[in-house]
Amino acid sequence: MNVCNFVVFFLLSSAVHCLGDPKRDGKSPRLVCHFCSKSNSSQSDCTWINTTCDETSKYCYTMWINDSLSKGGVQRAGCWQQNANCEDSLCLGEKTHNGKGFFFCCCNENLCNGNFSLRPETTRSTVTSEPITTGGIIQYTNKPSKPDRRGPTYTLLYLVAPIFVIAVILIIGFFMYRRHKTPFPTRILEEELLNSIPPPSPELGFRPIQLVEVISQGKFGTVWKADYLEDVVAVKVFPMAHQTAWVCEKDIFTTCNLKHENILKFVAVEKHNNGSCSELWLITEYHEHGSLGDYLKSHVVTWPELCSMAGSMANGLAYLHTEVLESSFKPCIAHRDFKSKNVLVTKDLTCCLSDFGLAMKFDSGGDPGETHGQVGTRRYMAPEVLEGAISFTRESFLYIDMYAFALVLWELMSRCTAADGPVDEYKLPFEEEIGSHPSLEDMQQVVVQQKIRPKFRPDWFVHSNMASLLQTIEECWDQDAEARLTAQCVAERLSQFNTNSSFDLAHSPTVTTVVNNTNITPSSKESSI
Repeated sequence: MNVCNFVVFFLLSSAVHCLGDPKRDGKSPRLVCHFCSKSNSSQSDCTWINTTCDETSKYCYTMWINDSLSKGGVQRAGCWQQNANCEDSLCLGEKTHNGKGFFFCCCNENLCNGNFSLRPETTRSTVTSEPITTGGIIQYTNKPSKPDRRGPTYTLLYLVAPIFVIAVILIIGFFMYRRHKTPFPTRILEEELLNSIPPPSPELGFRPIQLVEVISQGKFGTVWKADYLEDVVAVKVFPMAHQTAWVCEKDIFTTCNLKHENILKFVAVEKHNNGSCSELWLITEYHEHGSLGDYLKSHVVTWPELCSMAGSMANGLAYLHTEVLESSFKPCIAHRDFKSKNVLVTKDLTCCLSDFGLAMKFDSGGDPGETHGQVGTRRYMAPEVLEGAISFTRESFLYIDMYAFALVLWELMSRCTAADGPVDEYKLPFEEEIGSHPSLEDMQQVVVQQKIRPKFRPDWFVHSNMASLLQTIEECWDQDAEARLTAQCVAERLSQFNTNSSFDLAHSPTVTTVVNNTNITPSSKESSI
């Protein structure tokens, strides 16, 4: 057994040598980078200064325009937090994929971003993989990628693993030799170990996106405002615990051919691995007004604005519910979590639908299959959802969306200035009846047993068009699911209101903005499961 003793001694010596390397225990000093930022687009040059990065920034970067390699063409430079292909001592750049002629490079040594240049054509295919975008998802070509340097733990693993494999082969060979067996199975074992390493994910983060500030906290993740080169985008960050919601929303955006002005515009998805913490990103278009619920907290709306918002919201839901049988097939989709928090207000005060983490798509002629019926936000749940009496058909799930749509229409009506009298403070549906945090039992008692709905003010019935809209709301939240209107029918009715949106302007007060100090904080009143 002298061979075994030698192998054990060899393994222990190698491990002690790797773990005892003083270079691996030292805390690296903070990086120093060149900093440069133009204050406005007309400025020809920016001022270069040296800046010390914080602990989270481990790289320097430079972004310049066109093919200029002089410092006069630099748009921005400074410290960088991301970890995408920045493990170079030289700042070698490539053209970005936003179509604006920008070049971007990053590096990992002090002041390395002061001397930047384009990556030579002969080495581009061997230094890094070239990203391409298909449907917003980052993929990679077959060009070999640069080795990923992931710190002392991976270095130690790379050193010890080959030694361990060799030791296993030696031990197995020794015992096979003593039993007069061929060592061929040892080679098979080695090949299986080498081939068991999983390939890199095609969705690993590559885009130079910088998170700026938190704008919303949702059920499944946090929404950030972020800078993507010269553009502003919204990034919804999912923890790994909510990977199912991220996968569902990603699939809805990337496989269902959603192309409509009243559906949130999708940009990309990314996976970010930051050591022990992994995050899933969903990148979309950014709307500065935020959600409809937040907008109504601090604004009132005129009748034309109400018609525009309600009509665009109905058009988006009708498109979502419709199966498109054309060259680009779009299945019928039920939202299943429709509420004012999941409707965004655009710059021109129209609306677009967002947050498809619970959405369900229906293949042509197919049934929904196995699913959980009681999902969504309690306050917006239809009676059949609250009592667990859903018929698992496509139409049943669409009726559930229409009930929630009626509640959002009521929220819009409650903040409209068209009626005579003061405009009430913004309240969520059923907030007056059961408060800010209703339980499932509270909602069942009010909606199912007592069949109560949010109240209509008497002065809303004074104007004929408002009275017609109230009738539409009542037909959408009917206790009988099959009696509810479809999204297409509501969209047609609202288009008629929008055409006549200038009715009785003498009764419409001057456009005002009301700020309720008690509702400014982003903390949500909604209870969800």
